Amino acid sequence: MTTSTRLGEFEDFLRYERGSSENTIRAYVGDVRALISFAGVRKRAITDLDLALLRAWLGESTRRGAARTTIARQVSSVKTFCAWATREGLLGSDVSIRLQAPRAHRTLPPVLTADQARRVVDDPVRSDSDAPMAIRDRVIVELLYATGIRVGELCGLDVGDVDDNRRVLRVIGKGDKERTVPFGVPAAQAVDRWLRLGRPALATPRSGAALLLGAKGGRLDPRMARSVVHAATQSVEGAPDLGPHGLRHSAATHLLEGGADLRVVQELLGHSSLATTQLYTHVGVERLRAVHRQAHPRA
Repeated sequence: MTTSTRLGEFEDFLRYERGSSENTIRAYVGDVRALISFAGVRKRAITDLDLALLRAWLGESTRRGAARTTIARQVSSVKTFCAWATREGLLGSDVSIRLQAPRAHRTLPPVLTADQARRVVDDPVRSDSDAPMAIRDRVIVELLYATGIRVGELCGLDVGDVDDNRRVLRVIGKGDKERTVPFGVPAAQAVDRWLRLGRPALATPRSGAALLLGAKGGRLDPRMARSVVHAATQSVEGAPDLGPHGLRHSAATHLLEGGADLRVVQELLGHSSLATTQLYTHVGVERLRAVHRQAHPRA
């Protein structure tokens, strides 16, 4: 059986058994393809993989200047592949068990202040325009900040996923896990305006049930949503240039600064591990330190 066939089977495993996101699938399959190519240059087949070869491949990535986060992802890709290959009988044993990922640097993500976030979502250009695209762009920014959902989750929303009476969204997250996320009055008003005035003007037979649409009527592409968010944050003087994930960071930070329980924020964001959510507590501490340095006479 050819390498491309094996990679196709691995891709199916990621998509249908593990329920991985398309971004994860693309990254993992790309990493494994690179590993197989590395092995091929050394006259080694998939069935010949061993720990020394895996370490040599990762060492090559390190020498080429790959970031720690990239190396950590490559380790995850290979460990997932080797476990699958062992299950499928391609490997006699899982040779990646002793493979360890480098400890990633925990960097504090840039976030908007509460005032900057207000100005980003209240941009008068989007707020006052009746153009369908401007109405849609306002919904994109409002919902991302109001809910903290991922951009892929936003683009995957259907009209039926919006419960306007209870003001909640039905969100399908990583691993096809479903959760319910609330949103506030401003976001509800933006969604209502979009459904009444914006979406009908863009909808075509190919729109299906998609909540948010592109210019040609198809489901909104995450790349377009990123462009919208970057443009929105760049329009506010002094605000960091953020994408959708930056709005997610900002929403989580503001929730915690407002007194929200860490486990509630974990549930809202769809984090499988509380440790991931705890990163936002470090953001809050860093802000406290910054204020202390500026204000205390003996800081």
